[in-house]
Amino acid sequence: MAARRFLITGATKGIGRALSERLSRTGHQVIGLAREHADFPGELVRVNLADREATAAALDDLTRRHAIDGVVNNVGLVRPQYIGNVSLDDLDDVLSLNLHPALQTVQALLPGMRERRWGRVVNVSSLTVLGIVQRTAYAAAKAALVSFARSWALELADSGITVNAVAPGPTETELFRANNAPGSEGERRYLAAVPMGRFAQPDEIAAAISFLLSEDAGFITGQTLYVDGGASIGKAPF
Repeated sequence: MAARRFLITGATKGIGRALSERLSRTGHQVIGLAREHADFPGELVRVNLADREATAAALDDLTRRHAIDGVVNNVGLVRPQYIGNVSLDDLDDVLSLNLHPALQTVQALLPGMRERRWGRVVNVSSLTVLGIVQRTAYAAAKAALVSFARSWALELADSGITVNAVAPGPTETELFRANNAPGSEGERRYLAAVPMGRFAQPDEIAAAISFLLSEDAGFITGQTLYVDGGASIGKAPF
């Protein structure tokens, strides 16, 4: 695979960090967008992705300095709440952080990718789009990222740019553990729904994303790949 340059949002933790390390190991250049400073295997731009003006300014600077071949829209926000407790402010916060940067990054990179007639977009969705308690806002946002991928794939099908989504099952990340502590009811509920009986490791999700960014995935577009230990197909007959 030719060396490429990829942009990753939410790049310093969990899946974003694992993907950044994997891409760097395989010879690609990585640009990360994240709110916090961290050691990073590439160029890290600190930006609050909830701030649309700051995000736009960061993207404008990056596209002036770099030819960027693709983006992984990974940044996310979850606020677990039962339906009766979801406020409109919470809904707006979750939808905006999951969706606004995804649209902004693709719009910023699109002219360059079109000019070069090559590009990759991967939206990180979630198994929760199939339904789960306490995820009204989060599951809606992640379902929208699937819809984005399908619509953009159709619009860009003749441009050399592919657009796909990856929907991880429960994965051992800081975000997941912040809401599902070891031994908690949330952990038990998630494990019971995974036929393989374990959580994913971030690098396993990164491997799937990395494939969709590759030359070999050039005829795959508009698809959602579930990486979930079988959770999307039902429970194993134990």
